[in-house]
Amino acid sequence: MDTVPPRAAGSPTSVEQLLSAARARLRRVDPEEAWLAMEAGAVLLDIRSDSQRAADGLIPGARFVPRNVLEWRLDPACADRDPALARAGTRIVLLCDEGYQSSLAAATAVSFGLDATDVIGGFRAWKAAGLPVDLTTADGKQ
Repeated sequence: MDTVPPRAAGSPTSVEQLLSAARARLRRVDPEEAWLAMEAGAVLLDIRSDSQRAADGLIPGARFVPRNVLEWRLDPACADRDPALARAGTRIVLLCDEGYQSSLAAATAVSFGLDATDVIGGFRAWKAAGLPVDLTTADGKQ
């Protein structure tokens, strides 16, 4: 991806600028590194939508937090935080469908003081790498 020039004071910010700034704060990991991080105790946090997870499958061992409440669950100062996630010493690897939403979300988690990053290429790259995916739906069908 091309480097996006910084915005001038008072000018609008593009999504590419937001993404570039977010990724500059992260040491992003590929799917295999994410798998190894999980094996070492990191939390893989899946922020894909219900419909994406139902259609494409689940990652065994991953936690799910809906994207629309993610900041409240990760902010250590928030009364609605998830105590298992919003704490020092927990490595969080976020995963979305293609690795865009997760970059923005991981940068936000870093701003909360958390040890967070995201998966390059998201779930699509995870699946393409042949890593575990559970294709059983919530009703037990495949």
